[in-house]
This record gives sequence, C-alpha cells and structure tokens, in this order.
Amino acid sequence: MQNKMDVLLGLQWGDEGKGKIVDFLAPKYNVVARFQGGPNAGHTLEFDGIKHVLHQIPSGIFRNDIINIIGNGVVLDPVIFKKEVEALDKYNIDVRANLFVSKKTQLILPTHRLLDAAYEEAKGKKKIGSTLKGIGPTYQDKVARQGLRVGDILSESFKKKYNKLVEKHLEILSHYNTEYNLEAVESEFFNAIEFLKTFDLIEGEYKINSELSAGSKILAEGAQGSLLDIDFGSYPYVTSSNTTTSGACSGLGVAPNNIGEVYGIFKAYCTRVGGGPFPTELFDEDGARMQKEGNEFGATTGRPRRCGWIDLPALKYTIMINGVTQLFMMKADVLSIFKTIKVCTHYKLPDGTVSDIFPYEIVDQEIEPVYKELPGWNIAIDKIDEFDALPEELKSYIQFLENELKVPINIISLGPDRTQTIMRNGVLA
Repeated sequence: MQNKMDVLLGLQWGDEGKGKIVDFLAPKYNVVARFQGGPNAGHTLEFDGIKHVLHQIPSGIFRNDIINIIGNGVVLDPVIFKKEVEALDKYNIDVRANLFVSKKTQLILPTHRLLDAAYEEAKGKKKIGSTLKGIGPTYQDKVARQGLRVGDILSESFKKKYNKLVEKHLEILSHYNTEYNLEAVESEFFNAIEFLKTFDLIEGEYKINSELSAGSKILAEGAQGSLLDIDFGSYPYVTSSNTTTSGACSGLGVAPNNIGEVYGIFKAYCTRVGGGPFPTELFDEDGARMQKEGNEFGATTGRPRRCGWIDLPALKYTIMINGVTQLFMMKADVLSIFKTIKVCTHYKLPDGTVSDIFPYEIVDQEIEPVYKELPGWNIAIDKIDEFDALPEELKSYIQFLENELKVPINIISLGPDRTQTIMRNGVLA
C-alpha cells in the first residue's frame, strides 16, 4: 500500500527549530528529504552533549537506517557540502551509505556568491539581509534556464558549460565596483566537484516515488520559514524558493495528492534575521532578554536575531497556505523568564482598521500589533518530561493558541536537546 509523504516546515521567518524536530521524528520515517533552499539554512541538532549544524544535508543523517535525499528544489554548494560531510566523518557517520543527491539539484558556483555580494552591496540602505551564499543568483539562473545542475558534473562538457556561465557572470560583475580573486576559489570548487562525484547522484523523483510505492514513510524537510516564501512571504524581504507545502511537491517531484500530514513548527515567540517587516518586534529590555535567553544568533551567519512576541495573524496565514494539520511549539522554555506573556491577536492598520489578515501592505505600511496579555509561568521548565507536569499558566497559553489557530499543538519543546521534547495527543503520524 502506497504511503503519503509528510511535510515539516517553519511557519514564521525561519529559525523555528526544524532540525531538532526532524531528528526527533526521524525514527518514525524511512526517508528524510530536503526540498528547497541551500546553505543559507542552518538546522541545529543537539544530543549527547554535542551541537551539530547542518546546512544542506537532511537532518535524518544521524540515524543509520534512514535514507536521506537532497531534492531537485535545493541549490547545492559543493564546497560547503564537502565541509559538511567531513565534519560528520569525525563522528563515524557513513554519509555515503544513506545520502542521495538528485541530478536535477542546481549547483551554486563561486561566481554566484560574488554576484550575491555585489547585488546586496548595491542596495545600500535597502539591503534584504542576504546570507551571501549565492542562493538568489543561483535561483535566478535556474529560472533563466541557464543554470548548471548536479547531473552536469558527470558530463564531459561540464567544464565548457561552467566557463560559458561564468563568462556571463563576470560580464555582470564588471558593472559593479567589486574586487575578487576567482582563481583562488575555483580550485576549491573543482576539488569539491570531484568529491561530489563519489556520492549517489540519482533521478530523485523516481527514487522518492518508488519509496512511496513500496510503503516507505517519507518526511519532507523544509528550510527557512513560510513568511520567507518567494510568493507568499514579506516580499522582497524573502528567500528565493517556495518554502511552503507546495514547494515540497515541486522540490521533490511528489504529486499534491500524495501529501499526508503537514507539521507546522513555530516558536512560542517570534524572531527574524535580516531586513524586512516584523510587526511584533521588541526594541526594549524584553526583546534583549528574549534574545539572550533564547541564544538567538543565526546558525548560518551568527547574526543576532530580532525578537518579539508571537504573531497570530501571521501564524493563521501560514497555517492556511500550508494546510497545516499539526503544530509543534518550540522554545517554550525561553518565555519562562517573563511574568506576563503578550500575544498579538490583530493588526491595527494606518487607517485605523483592526484586522487579523496578513496584508500585502505589510512591507510598506507601519502596522501596529494589538496585544492580549496572559499570565506567565515564570519558573524553569526545561527538566519537565510530561505534559501534565507543566505549569498551569503554560497549559493555558497552549490552550489559548489552539483555540485561536484551530490546529492541535502536539509537540512542546523545552530545550535544544532531543530529550527535552514533550509529545501530546498520541501518535503523530
């Protein structure tokens, strides 16, 4: 009997804690597959006292019996990929045994990173907050039908194709005031290409559909967050891929009617890295305390994350466009430092209208959050291991969110370790 593919994705502006949850849920699955994004993602997993950060490799890699697939919707930097694999080698993880890369995955070239930096610098004060990993320019080349894909590295004409594209990139760079040494990074790039050739490079869509037909349980792992989706996020302050459930279909080659559960992950508060709107952002002592307590610094860039209270209009919006069936709340322990908790239930628009809709104008207009205040629990909860033992105030907070969002919250995370995780409502999948 054919199974359906479950999807796990972030519902805010990224950094929700997806890596930890994929690792936690992985024993329930036979396959974990990344469907979009690239090394601009940083999925942090912590267990046995060790913190691991993955950028392109799926988070199921730490489980020896799980197949991991990098899908066609991903953009892959071979140099970063090589470093990731080497970092895992020292923990005796045989990455080659259970990692497959779709031949249709786009390649990030050294010149893509140069273009990324030149474009961002040219924006001046209107910088988007790019991670400068070459993501945007790589997706640009994909859409322009001139990009290189993983399958191309097996072709005898790869170098010729590479030089042709690089020539176009250098012509663009000549119009920018930028300095670079391409020769220095090209050597590392081609070394990484040879390294990539030693892996299983496959027809990804056939592999994943044959696994479904065979009855395998598959989890699609998203990167970034739904509010950074190229179509539905706070454009232009977004990433360059579809971070929503539809992106899992196009990014892996799975039909929409083969989607099962959609797990939506959110923090008990909100964070954002880089530029762009953030209605509930805090600029006061509460925001600073939230940032410190939550160790809110980017796993990929190290940049401090902007912090604020939870935003229900934005969450309702991303639950709707993703078809979320279950919610997982992360970092509830961070809010333990507050005596009262604020929840943004509506937006007050410039014309005085109060709405719970995530508006098109969010980028250009000053939107004022309308808050409801709830009592905090104000005690440490990171050692609690069952739902009934949670403080009543936290249970009330969870109940309030469920009533508003109309979707059950089935996991509550109380810390970074895989053991600091409480499950509710029985079986997840």
